[in-house]
Parts: sequence; structure tokens; C-alpha cells
Amino acid sequence: MIRVLVVDDDFMVARLHSTVVRRTPGFHVVGEAHSGRQALASARELRPDLILLDIYLPDIGGLDVLRELRGGDSPAAEADVLVITAAQEMDTIRAALRGGSVHYIIKPFDVALLEQRLRDYARHHRVLATTRAPGQEEVDRLFGAAAGARLPKGLSDETAGLVRDVLAVDAREPDGLSASECASRAGLSRVTARRYLEHFATTGEVTVSLRYGVAGRPERRFHWVGRA
Repeated sequence: MIRVLVVDDDFMVARLHSTVVRRTPGFHVVGEAHSGRQALASARELRPDLILLDIYLPDIGGLDVLRELRGGDSPAAEADVLVITAAQEMDTIRAALRGGSVHYIIKPFDVALLEQRLRDYARHHRVLATTRAPGQEEVDRLFGAAAGARLPKGLSDETAGLVRDVLAVDAREPDGLSASECASRAGLSRVTARRYLEHFATTGEVTVSLRYGVAGRPERRFHWVGRA
């Protein structure tokens, strides 16, 4: 069982996240924390495999909690962190990536997104626990790259991952996202975002619909499907 510590300053939100974790096969909630200091103390005492970490905490911010965990030498430093927060600033997202967060979910979100991220984590956890000498394909999967689908020249895995994350977070949008909206949320130029979106359309990771306005060409809207 994967041991999970849930950290959120809102008691009801923490309880909701714990409920999702408990009903996901292979996971067990070992505790909840509602402040940064409590999170650090609980991580040291309970030694979870995974911490669901909010950024906005009443005493120590979530990023500071992440830095302190990574800077320590206790067993708590080995815990993986999945950030769940309302913070959408690119600086915060970059800091979470640099701190080693396995993923980043923006509130509010569809519960199905958290369930999917937990299932993804469980698969990675199994590979790390059972594979002694992984090949390149297994390593690519662990680091989020599609081993069987090489990106066209000029596209990078890092930016592709960023665009995928934006699409997955906003999968709940019934009308999908335009290239401009995706660019704004990812911190990219519209031209760059459009290149990745059109590539994902060719691989089947997104579907495309047209929205007609009063005049001019219809707007292309991109809807996240995910990898097959």
C-alpha cells in the first residue's frame, strides 16, 4: 500500500482529498495536516510515500515545506510530493518542478483528475519497486516522455509536458481551450502553443472542434483526450 499524507489548511478539503485517496486501490491515508509545521512534523513521524501538498498554508508556505523536506536527511526527505493548490502563477509552478514535485493540480478540479494522477503515480511506484535495471522505454515512461512517439524537430519534451498539463487540468472545460488560452495558462507564445496543440491532434491526444463566431474563420478548440 502507498502511504499518503494529506496537507491542506481547509479541513473539509483535506477530508475530500483523503476520501479520494482511500477509494483509489493501492493507497492508504496515514494522516492529515493543516499547517506547514504540522506537515513537516507528520512527514517525519509517519514517513509517507506520497504527500498531497497545498501551497497556501497559514504558517509556512507549501513551497517552503517542499524545500525543507528536500533539504533534510531524514526519511521524510524521500517522500514524493504532489502539489494540489489554487496557485496558478508560473513562478510557483516552476518552483514546484524544481523541488521535485511529481505533479501539480490546480484547484478547483474534477475529482477524476486526482484519481488519474494517483493511478499514474501507482504505476511509477510499482516500476521503481520491482525493476532492477530498467531500459530506456521504462525510464522514458517514468520521466513522462512518450517512448514510442518522438516529437517532431523543434518541439521539446519539457514544453510538451507543460502543454499537456494545462490541457489535462482544464479537461473539465466543456468547450475545450483555444491556442491563445492554452498559451496564456502555460506562459508560452500563441504560435508555440499552437504547434504543440496541432501535434497532439495528430497523435490523438486531443480532439479538435470548431466554434463559429459572428465573422471570420471559425476558432479551433482543443479538447484533452490523453494518451492511448
